[in-house]
Amino acid sequence: MKTSKLFALTFAAALTVGGLFICTSLAADNSATSPTPLRGQILRRIAEKLNLTADQKSQIKTILISEKDTLQNLLAQLHDARKNLRAAIQAGDANEASVRDASAKVAGVESDLAVERMKLYGNISPVLTDEQRKQISDFTQRADDFADNAIANIGNGLAQ
Repeated sequence: MKTSKLFALTFAAALTVGGLFICTSLAADNSATSPTPLRGQILRRIAEKLNLTADQKSQIKTILISEKDTLQNLLAQLHDARKNLRAAIQAGDANEASVRDASAKVAGVESDLAVERMKLYGNISPVLTDEQRKQISDFTQRADDFADNAIANIGNGLAQ
């Protein structure tokens, strides 16, 4: 029993390190040889999957550019809040109150970001066709199903 747990943990660690190595390599390759960074490739693939027209792409780009400063600010705040939470958890004098306080700050920024996402969705959604909105809904459902299955499998793996 202990051997299988040790093997599972070793395998998970190897996968994690390997995945990080591959992601780092792909990011370096993409930034060095590709005119479009990985983020741009992902956005381009989404646009292709949704079969966005040139006009739709232009409208969406205008919407995103108009919110660029707000998004950058919120994402920077989120990053800082998460760094502070990590520091609170790992502090030598960590306690429940300090971790809860830092976690509440993360939650506050995530709340602000959720409101911004709602506004963006409200502005972008009318640009899309009914079929494109359905495709997005289907995609998010598949992502939720994937996450649910992954969580269930992690729980099953840890129970053994």
